[in-house]
Amino acid sequence: MNEKIYNSYLAILKSELVVALGCTEPIAIAYAGAKARQILGEMPENCIVSCSGNIVKNVKGVTVPNSSGLKGIDAAAVLGIVGGDPNRDLTVLETVTEQDVAQTKMLLTKGFCQSKLLEDTAGLYIIMHVAAGKNTAEVTIADYHSNIVRITKNGEVLFSKQEDDDSGSKQETEPDKSLLNVKDILMFADQVAIADVEELLSRQIRFNSAIAQEGLNRPYGVQVGRILMSDFDSDNVKLRAKAAAAAGSDARMSGCPLPVVINSGSGNQGITVTMPVVEYAKEQGASQEQLYRALVVSNLVAIHQKKYIGSLSAYCGVVSAACGSGAGIAYLLGCSYEEICNTITNTIANIGGMVCDGAKPSCAAKIASAVEAAIMALHLSRKNRVFQPGEGLVKEDVEKTISSIGRMGREGMKATDIEILKIMLEK
Repeated sequence: MNEKIYNSYLAILKSELVVALGCTEPIAIAYAGAKARQILGEMPENCIVSCSGNIVKNVKGVTVPNSSGLKGIDAAAVLGIVGGDPNRDLTVLETVTEQDVAQTKMLLTKGFCQSKLLEDTAGLYIIMHVAAGKNTAEVTIADYHSNIVRITKNGEVLFSKQEDDDSGSKQETEPDKSLLNVKDILMFADQVAIADVEELLSRQIRFNSAIAQEGLNRPYGVQVGRILMSDFDSDNVKLRAKAAAAAGSDARMSGCPLPVVINSGSGNQGITVTMPVVEYAKEQGASQEQLYRALVVSNLVAIHQKKYIGSLSAYCGVVSAACGSGAGIAYLLGCSYEEICNTITNTIANIGGMVCDGAKPSCAAKIASAVEAAIMALHLSRKNRVFQPGEGLVKEDVEKTISSIGRMGREGMKATDIEILKIMLEK
């Protein structure tokens, strides 16, 4: 295949499939806090963390990992400042100790941290301000979770780079996602040298399978995955695909300290693109190479959709991820290009309106529902049934349908996002 496309797709996978500990929004806050303390050079006397609405809603309901059950913006910020290691990026809280947690709890009672909503700021945006005496430091993260765009100390700019514009375009150093399309994704999956993706995908399988198993073994959250497995036919691969993905979210949303490999900046999405494909590969007796190639499809189809929507919006990201896994399963089963395209169309035409009302335990149930929809979409496609152009947002080909759904998620749901946040912040 075209060398530019091959290298771009490989770079996209390498930039997207990174390790994160816990829900990525509180982790991004913790990372900003740890980095700000590092820049300040001493323990701050206070901090102010200002966040966009999408950050607020995705931190409000989840447990910060390694925090002994603490929740919220202030907890994530203070724990990052007290015990975070900024050199670990999205695994910043991996080295937190019991003493760090105790100090965080004490500081939270003393009003050490003040949090603010950044109004009229879309997407992912965090400003962490710390102070000790006359010294101050400030770290700004924008667009994606580990993307520091500005660092200042005592008012002097130490580092600055251009942020994304409203169209979501990245700087030239970022992989070019505009090259993504379903036909080339399938060609890349067919032709990619396994040595180029083996380390990435074996880590994704290992980490995401481990947290899924943890969610099945222990009573996290509302136990969506465990209940599915205990109350229904566990020999059914469709059920196992839903349950495994949901169980990983059960554990992750309730503070499980195990790391995950993310997709599109989200651990839930990373688990959702992985576990259904893994379960179907086991059922089919697929080789490791076949699983890797199917995961290439799953990951890139999900990322392809998210490039239109953006990192955070009112559009639930697990829809894109489950759609990716549906495409990956279809590829694993030997489906044609047309059948895979129809699986994508059927999925997003069905549940493309699922809203994101923040990261929380019920995300596991949304994952199960989205995976169910993707599997149904695949079965419809294999029977030559597909939703037709002109029916809702369905267009004349899969690329235009993906684009139209993405436009709805990015532009059409802006007002929805604002209203969701207002409702969530009501006292």
